[in-house]
Amino acid sequence: MGMVASVLVACRPKVNQESFEKINIGMTEMEVRKTLGPPTETSGIAIGGFSGASSTWKSKDGAIAIQFLNGKVQAKEFFKPEKERP
Repeated sequence: MGMVASVLVACRPKVNQESFEKINIGMTEMEVRKTLGPPTETSGIAIGGFSGASSTWKSKDGAIAIQFLNGKVQAKEFFKPEKERP
């Protein structure tokens, strides 16, 4: 039972301020996934040699939204949980 719990915890996104700060502009999508795990939501588009994607990682600790252009981080934002917002 303990092994199963460990596996489930390891698959959950690591969404917190500390993880957010590890994400840098220019990082690849693979590097982001190594840091945060798989995204909760993702969408994308490809037009004329350019590809864009928007991915979001959500947990009870907040949400991280990242925009990718051609597979690299272009913008990022951290959202605190509703209960912590002023």
